[in-house]
Amino acid sequence: LRLVAVLKAILEGEKAAVLKRDCHLPLSFHRRQEELKFSLGLQRLQHRVREIQALRDGPAGEGPGQDGSLLGDGAMQSPMAGAAPQELPTLILEAMKELEAAKQQVLKRIQIWKRQQQLAGNGALFEENLAPLQKRCESLVEVYFQLHQQVTAASAELGAELLPRLLERFNEVLSSLVKR
Repeated sequence: LRLVAVLKAILEGEKAAVLKRDCHLPLSFHRRQEELKFSLGLQRLQHRVREIQALRDGPAGEGPGQDGSLLGDGAMQSPMAGAAPQELPTLILEAMKELEAAKQQVLKRIQIWKRQQQLAGNGALFEENLAPLQKRCESLVEVYFQLHQQVTAASAELGAELLPRLLERFNEVLSSLVKR
């Protein structure tokens, strides 16, 4: 029994050493994966903002050109004008969902940083570099203001029901970022 106990203790010690050694590799891998996921989400959000701007600018710019070339064919311009107000709220709502998802990723990363800072008080390793986290927050806020500007500019197309809900969601996103 003593031999089994000694072998068990040796094996548990080796297991702990292997887990400790391999623990750092997946952590950096997961951190890089998280960073890539965030940057992809941010790029997708920036693309949505450009789509919204193009949709807002596009029909107004194309309509008179078509009207001028077709000389009063109102049937051609009417479907274009009717399609934009229906597509615009859908695009804005999708962009809003992506903004909220990106916000959740930033808040999760902030929470992880806070926890690592707490553990550092107990002697754990702690990376004090806040530059990546600051860059993440700044890029998210930059896209936030671009999207907010597009929603404010498209307030007439959004209607009285959707606009207050969107503005409330915008306020919630910004306030949760600032508070945390």
